[in-house]
Amino acid sequence: MKIVIAPDSFKGSLSAFEVAKSIQKGILNIDKSIETVIVPMADGGEGTVQSLIDASGGEIVELMVHDPLFRKIKSFYGIMGDGKTAVIEMAAASGLPLLTSAERNPLKTTTYGTGELIKDALSRGCQKFIIGLGGSATNDGGCGMAQALGAKFLDEDENEVGFGGGELLKIKTIDISGIDNRIKSAEFLAACDVDNPLCGGKGASAVFAPQKGASETDVKTLDSGLNHFADLVKYELYIDIKNVAGAGATGGLGAGAMIFLKARLKSGIEIVSRETSLAEKMEGADLLITGEGKIDFQTTFGKTPFGVAQIAKEKNIPVIAIAGSLGEGYQTLYDKGFDEIHSIMDKSMSLKHAIENAAELLENAAEDVVRNWIKKKTSESETINLKE
Repeated sequence: MKIVIAPDSFKGSLSAFEVAKSIQKGILNIDKSIETVIVPMADGGEGTVQSLIDASGGEIVELMVHDPLFRKIKSFYGIMGDGKTAVIEMAAASGLPLLTSAERNPLKTTTYGTGELIKDALSRGCQKFIIGLGGSATNDGGCGMAQALGAKFLDEDENEVGFGGGELLKIKTIDISGIDNRIKSAEFLAACDVDNPLCGGKGASAVFAPQKGASETDVKTLDSGLNHFADLVKYELYIDIKNVAGAGATGGLGAGAMIFLKARLKSGIEIVSRETSLAEKMEGADLLITGEGKIDFQTTFGKTPFGVAQIAKEKNIPVIAIAGSLGEGYQTLYDKGFDEIHSIMDKSMSLKHAIENAAELLENAAEDVVRNWIKKKTSESETINLKE
């Protein structure tokens, strides 16, 4: 029997690899002869670096960069086992969790630190980049990232503008003559699971800026800035980015990645599945087990368990999900490729207890779930044989 274990992390508790190991341990408690294949997964957001590093035998690189308010912080990215592929979570340098609630201000926050991560990886010889777009504190259209890589944005007096979404309206000229030349020979993939355009009612500013600290007035200023920026890009660089799906991701970093890195936007789970060779590892599997910290109706919106389940169903492999907790509308997943959905929590258990004991609870849940699945499968097989 072969079981593939491909979960996301349980955020705040266990990495995807740790989740997978706990599930594996529970399965092997039943029968050590069961073949288990561990494939730590992610959807492009938090945990993507660790998942791809764990899956490929890569390494984490730590370095000092500038945070969204241009303060020095320790950040990180990963280099996969091939030594040539960098995995970057933009939130590690430009993310909302790096700021207090009082510090949130997309008029001033910058993606400069994300550009510094890219530049360091280029200096280490990386030729392929996977950039996770998500969790940003910014609304600068990726200009900060481009500034870190050598681009210049000049005002009417030919002085460089400052950082943040509030500076975009000041730009009169875009100068990319000094941008890092190594970008041209590198491949960039941006993991993006939203289809918002750059501007307008469904754009970066209107949809995402309020949660980053923007007032109604700020939203109008930010949207005008991105509109102005898009018009300049079209006029000076001959790239029409304004209405491209996904351009509004992470405060317009989706647009910036396409403009300055020539990046291709892809589903995060699609990228991670390909890089981990998940489909190939599923060949001949009898069961797939996936999961994440919380499973609910939002899981179908490009999250890891849903993406993994779709691949399994193409191969007619049964899918069981084990979550930290189950939220509203999780039952809809039964019509989306999931055969069973379980939680490690019971009604009497506190969330604090579940987080602190997640590894043990996962092991126990996996043992119970798989043991029952094997019994059910054996019973069905015996029934078929009797009929024959």
